[in-house]
Amino acid sequence: MSAPAISRFPVPDIATLPTDIRSRIEAVQEKSGFVPNVFLTLAHRPDEFRAFFAYHDALMDKPGPITKAEREMIVVATSSANQCQYCVVAHGAILRVRAKNPLIADQVAVNYRKADITARQRAMLDFAMKVSARAYEVDDADIQDLKGHGFTEEDVWDIAAIAAFFGMSNRLANVTSMRPNDEFFAMGR
Repeated sequence: MSAPAISRFPVPDIATLPTDIRSRIEAVQEKSGFVPNVFLTLAHRPDEFRAFFAYHDALMDKPGPITKAEREMIVVATSSANQCQYCVVAHGAILRVRAKNPLIADQVAVNYRKADITARQRAMLDFAMKVSARAYEVDDADIQDLKGHGFTEEDVWDIAAIAAFFGMSNRLANVTSMRPNDEFFAMGR
């Protein structure tokens, strides 16, 4: 029996990819020990691959008061609401590793309101979920609530941008039927 397809669209051979994309994929493979399927799926369209990962990195690798683990919380919570299996599994693994907590990703994915998180983190996720599902309802009161939890205007932008970016990512992952790598399921446990 052959392995299940990682995408319903063509997946290029790494050796045939432009040098910059091939180098990026090989660096990820060396660091993690495998190639996350998102890299292979998106490599089908090189210009979009570059744009996607440039924006991803600008949002997710940014230093600041919102930790890398908290950024992953946003991804896991909103991806769960968007029913994106790939992002819940892959970013859940990254969340477990970054938070050094084997339970947190499952808690956030199932119901972040009952997860073992701080009031500040819950406010962050409440806002991210609103942006993800009902951005047209965001108003000044939402911004003030976040400021009351110590977030700055720049932090609010980051929370919104992560929720919005992964809304796009979730939809693309669902359309491509992107399969999570088996390796993600055991990471950080």
